[in-house]
Amino acid sequence: MLDKRAASRASTNLTEYSREKGIYMKINYFNTDHAHALIDLPTNLTIEQVVQLLKGSSSHWVNQNHLVKGRFAWGRGYGAFSVSQSEVSNVANYIAKQEDHHRKRSFGEEFEIFVKRYGLEWRDETNR
Repeated sequence: MLDKRAASRASTNLTEYSREKGIYMKINYFNTDHAHALIDLPTNLTIEQVVQLLKGSSSHWVNQNHLVKGRFAWGRGYGAFSVSQSEVSNVANYIAKQEDHHRKRSFGEEFEIFVKRYGLEWRDETNR
């Protein structure tokens, strides 16, 4: 779990790392237990490759900079959703206001609503 200061530092680092890798990141936000990022997927990388790069790099950086006690690692899963150009500013605004969102609902509650609203199927280790 990252505190606010550590999350802010990790967010800045992830933006810089994305730039180095040629991944345009409009915005990202690290919560204490999950992160959001709005990116323009490069044509030479798959979603899986980008997620692996971002999660791997940020975990390594958090550990290298001793931002948490013990070893930091992201969970195994991730969600990736496409966004139409007309919705980019709305999604960026949603990401920017994560702290406000999670005062009202936990990430789990919000994700469950999202899955139901858009008719998605949640798959995890027990539901493959």
